[in-house]
Amino acid sequence: MEKLGAGNKKIKLIQSWQRSAKDRREAGVFIVEGIKMYKEAPSDWVKEIYITQKVLDELGEPEHTYYLVEDSVFEKISDTQTPQGVLTVLSRPEYDVEKIICGESEKAQLILILENIQDPGNLGTILRVGEAAGVTGIIMTKGTVDIFNPKVVRSTMGSIYRMPFAYTDNISETVSALKKAGVTTYAAHLQGSEVYTEYDYSLPTAFLIGNEGNGLTDVATQLADERLLIPMEGSVESLNAGIATAVLIYEAHRQRT
Repeated sequence: MEKLGAGNKKIKLIQSWQRSAKDRREAGVFIVEGIKMYKEAPSDWVKEIYITQKVLDELGEPEHTYYLVEDSVFEKISDTQTPQGVLTVLSRPEYDVEKIICGESEKAQLILILENIQDPGNLGTILRVGEAAGVTGIIMTKGTVDIFNPKVVRSTMGSIYRMPFAYTDNISETVSALKKAGVTTYAAHLQGSEVYTEYDYSLPTAFLIGNEGNGLTDVATQLADERLLIPMEGSVESLNAGIATAVLIYEAHRQRT
């Protein structure tokens, strides 16, 4: 155990990883904060831990390499307004797009294709509700926010540890591969031809979800087998991407259970 001051190189490195997706990617790491995320972290992903004396006394000595930091120093490396006193650095998991497409369990695939989702809270919520509703994997376009963004990670509430995910360079190739694997693709669209409850999601299914402000691109929409509509009353024009996703995948969950 080593006690680190504010000027220590490791402290500066943590600060850069909190700020920069590029720096995180080059180092092959991501950061989680808080006691819950610390306790749930897969042991073989953990690289090192930064912890205050108060939390160390509460939780006991970690099994992994850890560094003791003063409260004032911890505030400098934390991305939250109310730091909990423990920060964990983990190796980034790697998932295979083909395995997500083909499925690795006996249950039918339930896949999300996310195109250019920008809001970290939305992406984190989608991972969390996806796990809850039985989604088997998430594939994102390169225009989607970094899944290891601290705000995304925080919003997942631990689902980032358990939900398979990957980025795709080519959404057309991805949707084509889904179709070859027998997965029916549905585009959530304001011009959908049928209300979402009219389709059968008990078979292998993928939902295409678009950007918060612009929805799916024309290219992505045309790739889908079907366009579905989530009906809205009043003057509401569209739903938050996270809420729209939840509506669709819980209908799939309802049909499957």
